[in-house]
Amino acid sequence: MIVAKDAITDYIPHRPPFVMVDSLVNATRELFESDFTVTDDNMLVQDGFFQETGLIEHIAQTCAASFGYLDSEDGGEPKIGFIGAVSKVLVTELPPVGAMIRTVVTPLHQLGNIYLVKGESFLDGRILLGCELKIVVSE
Repeated sequence: MIVAKDAITDYIPHRPPFVMVDSLVNATRELFESDFTVTDDNMLVQDGFFQETGLIEHIAQTCAASFGYLDSEDGGEPKIGFIGAVSKVLVTELPPVGAMIRTVVTPLHQLGNIYLVKGESFLDGRILLGCELKIVVSE
């Protein structure tokens, strides 16, 4: 783990109750990894399950934390990013309350301040959701 739960808000603009990354496990230019435990008080939990929108937000926050971490490693300040588009969404399972999600994000392309990434969230090795996101990072 490279960023623990108590320091994650140093790298993302989100604040409780909308923080959906517990820790940053890995962040390189080629691969981002994070984890998150679903709690029953999460605003994106419905009927005991973390919803698709929560999984997509978790992937986006994994990107934010990773970009923020990499910026700080390069001596800069974390920047704010926005989801520009979501595509190729495939949902196979929703995680229940209490589940710990592991997410892997692979940056695919960059054009200026726009990034195309592929994100996949897993529970016990099973894929929950996969998608592509276009992330626009402020300059």
